[in-house]
Order: sequence, then structure tokens, then C-alpha cells
Amino acid sequence: MSKAFTKESDADDEEPLSQPQLPAGAKNYMTPRGYALLKAEFDHLLKVERPQMVETVSWAASNGDRSENGDYIYGKKRLREIDRRLRYLTKRLDDPIVVDPVTQQGLEQVFFGATVTVGEEDGSEHAYQIVGMDEADPAAGRISWVSPLARALVKARAGDVVRLQSPSGLREIDVLEVRYLVDSIPPALAGNE
Repeated sequence: MSKAFTKESDADDEEPLSQPQLPAGAKNYMTPRGYALLKAEFDHLLKVERPQMVETVSWAASNGDRSENGDYIYGKKRLREIDRRLRYLTKRLDDPIVVDPVTQQGLEQVFFGATVTVGEEDGSEHAYQIVGMDEADPAAGRISWVSPLARALVKARAGDVVRLQSPSGLREIDVLEVRYLVDSIPPALAGNE
């Protein structure tokens, strides 16, 4: 039987394990920037990439034998990937709680959206912004609100010492500064809201 008539496995349609999952019962907090990024990705996939790929697959299918047609095989695979990502983004954008860091109350304490400057035991300083799960980028100093570091910092104030259990053992971190900055939306996305 030709591959063209075989059913792809259901495993192909499952969410990849690398996608961040919200803890059970947790709300989907996002910054305005994070929401704009996810919305822009959703719109691009739905309005640009998917229609182009459908057109490519349709053209490839019209060329005849699909079992050895690379454009058709790749196109179908890419369509599944796009549809999987669209389902994921639809879930994430379905009921988000967009929290603008500037409007937070209790600005002297660490809450969602805060940018916290901390001093490590070795004397180094690092700044972290507490953001939603989908916008976390530790290399850029954006940590998820469900990360152990963010959970340890929540409700801390400048001058507090926070203890954190890390893989290397117990760490003590000095909270040096708590700020709530305007969460800038990249200029390319500013008009897409």
C-alpha cells in the first residue's frame, strides 16, 4: 500500500513535551509584550504560513504520485506542525490574564512583571523580570513566574535576603532593587494588536 493512503499516527498530533505547561489550576499570566508576541505569531501562522503551505501541498498533489513527492510529503508534515502550534496558541490566547507591570499595586514588593536586581553570594549582580511562561527567556533575564527563582522572590522587598533551593544546594540571594518598567512591545508588533 502506498504511503499516501496510510494514516499518520496520532502521536504526530500531540503537543510536543517542550511546550511549557501551566500548573494545574494556575492562571495564564502574560505581560502585554508576551501577549503581543503570541498574537503576532498566531496571526502570521494563520494568515500567511498556513495558506502558503496549503497552496504548496495542493500544487504538489496535482503533480501525481504522492509517495515520492518531496514537496507533498514535507508540505503535509509542515501543515501538521503549523496546525499543532495554532492549537497550542489558541489555548494560550483563549483566556490570558494580561498584567501590565506599570499598573501593579504594592510596587515595593516583587510581583508578576517586576524587574528584580539581585546580588549573588559570589558578589555578582543579575536582573530578572518575572514574566509569563511563554515569554520566559533566562538568557535575556526574563524568568517564568512559576520558576523556583521567581517563586522565591515573590513578595520580597529591596533589602531582603531570599533563600532558594537550587540543584547546587541552598543559595542566599540579596534583593537589591525592585522596579516595574514599561513592558515595551517591539515596534514591528505595535500595530498588530
